[in-house]
Amino acid sequence: MTEPNDARVGLYIDFDNIVISRYQQLHGRNAFQRDGIRNFDRSIADADPVIAARLNAATVDFNAIIDFAASFGTLVVNRAYADWSVPVNASYQRQLMSRAVDLTQLFTTTTRGTKNGADIRLAVDVVEDLFRLPDLTHVIIIAGDSDYIALAQKSKRLGRFVVGIGVAGSTSTSLAAACDEFEDYDSLPGIAKVTPSAPAVAATVDKHPSGRKAAAPAVADAQPEPTPMPARNLTMVPMFSHTEESPFDEPEPADDIDPQTIATELLVRALQIGHAKGDDDEWLNTGSVKNQMRRMDPSFNEKPLGFRSFTDFLSSRSGVAELQEDGPHRLIRLRPEANVVR
Repeated sequence: MTEPNDARVGLYIDFDNIVISRYQQLHGRNAFQRDGIRNFDRSIADADPVIAARLNAATVDFNAIIDFAASFGTLVVNRAYADWSVPVNASYQRQLMSRAVDLTQLFTTTTRGTKNGADIRLAVDVVEDLFRLPDLTHVIIIAGDSDYIALAQKSKRLGRFVVGIGVAGSTSTSLAAACDEFEDYDSLPGIAKVTPSAPAVAATVDKHPSGRKAAAPAVADAQPEPTPMPARNLTMVPMFSHTEESPFDEPEPADDIDPQTIATELLVRALQIGHAKGDDDEWLNTGSVKNQMRRMDPSFNEKPLGFRSFTDFLSSRSGVAELQEDGPHRLIRLRPEANVVR
């Protein structure tokens, strides 16, 4: 439930920017174009299994991004900009729509895709929202493109707190400096650390001014194919548009996950975010933790799970969280052994 004094957040996702940057972070510069990912459809029978494995390894966990954005306040604007008819983009449909993301369609008008169109449309929408929604307190931009520097500066001049999230290696340092806060995608709570493949490391070696290549970083531990990161509740669908083979109105996936397990994972993620954003005090207020859980999943309620109060729910999770009830406030912290991606 939105409180009257809650911060109100606008989340704007340059979808192509983050997806392409993540792929090239793991598989090398220009790998997205080299592998033909834009028109690659992993659902067809003769799809190259090697490219499909690379694409799966580079899957972006937008749940983690949205959860982190929700830690700043109530999400009142939640948009992603892309051409959703492209298979690689369309495969994220259910994940994004399950988090109430507004999928803004950008039609391809050139052979180079919709990149510049996304930049312009996103910037225009942000500026419009800044004047249309005077109670908007935070602007969160998911991109690393230097084109957004002026947008970040304008948003700050208009009194908004600006947060940027981008992929390491594909982020403009000037954009990071223009924001009030900037986070690397890999540093977000819940994102598994993935080792770039050997070609990706080799592709990032800079040349010496004399023309010789500089010494490459050690890649002895690099794996030929990185282990796919465990995206939370991520379901892939082959196409966004309606076709006979892939209807738009897909049945929901089987709900065979225990609600208690889902609630525990939600608690762990909220505590991870709380600890990551908190000060030196490792204990968190239970009320703040519950608010974060509700921002991440507005449907969370401890009573349908069989608990009379949120404190009872926390007490039942003693395996992952430690509860302190001494003093006027109830405090909680994540147990060190539970501070892992789930």
